[in-house]
Amino acid sequence: MNNNIKTPKKLIEVALPLDAINKAAAREKSIRHGHPSTLHLWWARRPLAAARAVIFAQMVNDPGYQQGGGFRYGVNKEKAQAERERLFKIVEDLVQWENTNNEEVLERARAEIRRSWREVCELNKGHPQAAELFNPDKLPAFHDPFAGGGALPLEAQRLGLESYASDLNPVAVTINKAMIEIPPRFAGRAPVGPRVPGDKQGKLSEDWSGAKGLAEDVRRYGAWMRAEAEKRIGHLYPQVEITAEIVKERPDLKPLLGQKLTVIAWLWARTVKSPNPAFSHVDVPLASTFILSSKAGKESYVQPVVEGDKYRFTVKVGEPPQEAGDGTKAAGRGANFRCVLSDTPIGGDYIKAEGQAGRMGERLMAIVAEGVRGRIYLAPTQEHEDAARQAQPAWKPSGNVPARLTGGTCVPYGLTEWSDLFTPRQLVALTTFSDLVGEAIAKVKADAIAAGLPDDGEPLAKVGSGATAYSEAVGVYLAFAIDRLAMTGNNLVRWNGVGEKAQHSFGRQAFPMLWDFAEPNFLADATGSLSAGIFYSHDPLPLLPTETAGIASQLDAQSQTVSKNKVVSTDPPYYNNIAYADLSDFFYVWLRKSLREIFPELFATLAVPKAEELVATPYRHGGREQAEKFFLDGMTAAMHNLARQASQAFPVTIYYAFKQSETKDEAGTSSTGWETFLQAVLDAGFAITGTWPVRTEMRTRQVAMDSNALASSIILVCRQRPADAPTVSRREFIRELNAVLPEALDEMTRGGVNSPVAPVDLSQAIIGPGMAIFSQYAAVLEADGTPMSVRTALQLINRFLAEDDFDHDTQFCLHWFEQQGWATGKYGDADVLARAKGTSVGGLQASGVVDSSKGELRLLKWAEMPRDWQPEKDARLPVWEALHQLIRALNQDGESVAGALLARMPARAEPIRALAYRLYTLCERKGWAEEARAYNELVTAWSAIEQAAGEAGVLGSQAQLDI
Repeated sequence: MNNNIKTPKKLIEVALPLDAINKAAAREKSIRHGHPSTLHLWWARRPLAAARAVIFAQMVNDPGYQQGGGFRYGVNKEKAQAERERLFKIVEDLVQWENTNNEEVLERARAEIRRSWREVCELNKGHPQAAELFNPDKLPAFHDPFAGGGALPLEAQRLGLESYASDLNPVAVTINKAMIEIPPRFAGRAPVGPRVPGDKQGKLSEDWSGAKGLAEDVRRYGAWMRAEAEKRIGHLYPQVEITAEIVKERPDLKPLLGQKLTVIAWLWARTVKSPNPAFSHVDVPLASTFILSSKAGKESYVQPVVEGDKYRFTVKVGEPPQEAGDGTKAAGRGANFRCVLSDTPIGGDYIKAEGQAGRMGERLMAIVAEGVRGRIYLAPTQEHEDAARQAQPAWKPSGNVPARLTGGTCVPYGLTEWSDLFTPRQLVALTTFSDLVGEAIAKVKADAIAAGLPDDGEPLAKVGSGATAYSEAVGVYLAFAIDRLAMTGNNLVRWNGVGEKAQHSFGRQAFPMLWDFAEPNFLADATGSLSAGIFYSHDPLPLLPTETAGIASQLDAQSQTVSKNKVVSTDPPYYNNIAYADLSDFFYVWLRKSLREIFPELFATLAVPKAEELVATPYRHGGREQAEKFFLDGMTAAMHNLARQASQAFPVTIYYAFKQSETKDEAGTSSTGWETFLQAVLDAGFAITGTWPVRTEMRTRQVAMDSNALASSIILVCRQRPADAPTVSRREFIRELNAVLPEALDEMTRGGVNSPVAPVDLSQAIIGPGMAIFSQYAAVLEADGTPMSVRTALQLINRFLAEDDFDHDTQFCLHWFEQQGWATGKYGDADVLARAKGTSVGGLQASGVVDSSKGELRLLKWAEMPRDWQPEKDARLPVWEALHQLIRALNQDGESVAGALLARMPARAEPIRALAYRLYTLCERKGWAEEARAYNELVTAWSAIEQAAGEAGVLGSQAQLDI
């Protein structure tokens, strides 16, 4: 493409109402009803609010005055700021969940996008390809080459762009088809299915706009599937009768005597033969807990009753004894249990051997039934155990469970194939439901033809729109319901004793072993039922956009050509985080059974393609170094493909969202990940014009609640770098930074008044305009003629905010202290700041300056520093640590000991003095009198401390602090 394209800076390259976006993104993570993410699980989805805001700001011109490149654009600083405020208001309205389908708000945003596009077309009307590239009446299309869960293509479509999504993973492609491709094709059609028995008669003129008719047919045929399933497998799901025998043991159930209750779930414990020779014929339970409900006032628990060489389970109500919380678990972590009959230890190696030999079983521990005012927990009965065991599956999904996953795997315990993750009853039910999807598709087609829908015989995969294609479209959403059932209906599903419901198996992005599991009743109406699965398959559909077309396809990002002349925003894989191809086989095996005839090319293989997946997994590539090379080569190729093809009228936006980590190299400790990714983007031919931290990760995820999980993504804003870009010297680069960054900071923060960027995010955001200077050149040359590294460039940019040339860990501590003091803050915020400062949370912990656990982080106070600290043996000694160790020594042992300590680190004397002064003035400014005192005392005693250091053999600078 010709490079002589005149394009003003976009809003995202100058300023964003970041706080408003982040608040909306954080809030959205707790929304379920109507959210497209409930259609089908996908990992690490981006919030719709963030995706919508980024694409809008990527397409709308910044109003600031710009000249160069053969054109002038924009208004003076004062007018530009007022115009930005107007655009900010549009973004602030746009990101609210309530406005997701608010046409007035959306149309305001679309009008701005169209206005900016017309301005760009006007600037380029003399371009030799103007007719092809700059049609003012037709917006360019959008493409995401790593579409994943589809948030970005969906929001581009909502903003009025024709949307293209591609991914290597067939599960992701199917999700994108369901979100952006199918709804517009069948928009505005009335449902063809017969009304659900018991439904109230609808109005004469019902609203079937958008995808409402499609959603209604999914609901109607889902109800038909539920009724048919009841006929075929209802005997496997009996009700439980409250008999006189039950009431005798549980007097609280007397009012229910003779009633038949619907079972919500059966709770099972895995079993192995007792290792005690006296009881080696008995299958003993491996129960991690006997607690059924821990709700206040509704406590229930299982109590095993031992009778000779037998045992049975009873259920008690009321406050459980302390030992009930541990089930049959023995002390210590991992798979350590005790025999319920003899108290003999049952070790992990024994359990693995039993599992691998196929001798692990399960025993019914309790029954959960639906009562009038909540759940009722009952002891197991022989009838219910027999009902489960009579199921004989005629079909099983094939394929191997991943033997290696970051969050754990059940494979060492004998659960090696996908079919091993389901009970026989679950396999029979899921197979029955999958078969019913095919029957429902045939029924929809017949009903559609009867309702007058023409049938051209063209299938859904061939862009058909008649009765055949429509019936298959309904089938796609019904198949999604089966995947949801598989997710909550397998033997790795835990019972949530607080929420009193089954918890799906993807609380972590792995398949960790579970010892006691919940088997939901697929034919009830609670969590884990077919009715719930159908609900989530139709509930989001009316909220999906249908005005513009969408296309989803299976393509490799390194070789795809869809991006040509399109607006691109993408969320690529993150180094070695998660191998989604391994995880998504869980869903693929069930989707393939239902949808292979609909999408024969998409589901041609037995499993999801894995070799080409851009993730640095050592076990796939023969080691860590080979895996890293595979990832970096592939990612650079994919980015180069984007830089070469994407429309040059717009920047490309790239989400970067993996946690900062560190490796040691010959030059000392250096940060990997962030710098490596930046280097890959630059090597691909991009210049970076913005870096914005956006809160994108769900804090309520199980993995996030239990660990220091990521909370943010960095949005990289990129433009293609000219092939003839010049080189500059280090001195010229620094001069340009000093000229540009003050104004960039002013634009980002409204001059510091009610800044739309939170202080914790500013260190990351200011990297954008700094990297814009660095990356516009082919190279920035050091004094010896070698190219400057990304790491050095980041250090120079950081100095602008840090003011003092402290080490990376100290820069982090200084900025964190300014925002949090000694209080505890969120790990995700710390991770963003650490990345911006060229360090990592892990590195800060190794330095001994922070404490971090369970998603939180705080700075260590001087009183918490160890007395036996030896600076000469500390391989990583930030000035922050040295200062606070000196304060500790002064307060606990006096000036002479403090001086002796300073003598052991003479090179730190001047930086310590400078940091003490900086922190004192900071505390004074903030009114933190108590915190200021410690630094003031050190300053006051500085001469005496230096004198003591000199007497210990080191002469200090004798610098005096004037405070």
